[in-house]
Amino acid sequence: MHSPNFLIMDSGVGGLSIWQEIRRRLPHSHCCYVADNAAYPYGALAESVLTERLATLLPGLEQSVRPDIVVVACNTASTLVLDRLRTLTSTPIIGVVPAIKPAAAASRSRHIALLATPGTVTRPYIDRLVAEFAVGCRVTRIGSHELVQAAEQKLRGDPVDSGVLARVLAPLRSNDSDMDHLVLGCTHFPLLRDEIRTLLAPEIQIIDSGDAIARRAAQLLAASPPPLRAPQPNRFLFTAEHSTPRQLEPGLHAFGFDRVRFLDTGAPQSGQKSGAS
Repeated sequence: MHSPNFLIMDSGVGGLSIWQEIRRRLPHSHCCYVADNAAYPYGALAESVLTERLATLLPGLEQSVRPDIVVVACNTASTLVLDRLRTLTSTPIIGVVPAIKPAAAASRSRHIALLATPGTVTRPYIDRLVAEFAVGCRVTRIGSHELVQAAEQKLRGDPVDSGVLARVLAPLRSNDSDMDHLVLGCTHFPLLRDEIRTLLAPEIQIIDSGDAIARRAAQLLAASPPPLRAPQPNRFLFTAEHSTPRQLEPGLHAFGFDRVRFLDTGAPQSGQKSGAS
């Protein structure tokens, strides 16, 4: 049986929303997930530092994981580093782009919203996506770091603060708003989909990039099937060891990971290559 091997990279656990969709579409897949918490959050790093960070991590990870597909499960990183990473490997690399195009195409009111991190909502690439795919649409942009933290808290088993969610989503809850599609533009945010859903009008459609990434992966694998191999265990790796990653272990079980492990790597400026520990 073909069992594709994915390497998913993010600075936190947001890429689990992507892995969830990949597993749904390609149930025989296995994964090495790297949460680069030594450089968390990617959105706060200078562009040159982030680019060098991922370019340093990828070769060692590729050598140890031997992935069929690499997924950079971070909107910020995807817009900055894919070209550089593709010069380092022949392995297909998939990035994540906020689902503005399908949201705008489906919107009847011509008013959509983008919920992402503050760095993402103000980046020029969002302006380009809107200009190319959302002509004639009003696009409300909301940036929040708090929901990133809330998603990670949820995975640790802590309760989600509904007050924080309500405050962040307040601009979308106005009775006179005609917004009909909400784009979750951070991979962390689909982990809070149920909580977000309860605070929005039922006619508002929530859309993210997970299914599109899974469909793209399926297309790539159909065009170039992976070799037959024995199933591998799913691995979840952090790049910095402290107590918080251990607290995530119970939540990771639902995504097919047994326990967390750690990489031998440094902070973003170290330039060290990585290796599994």
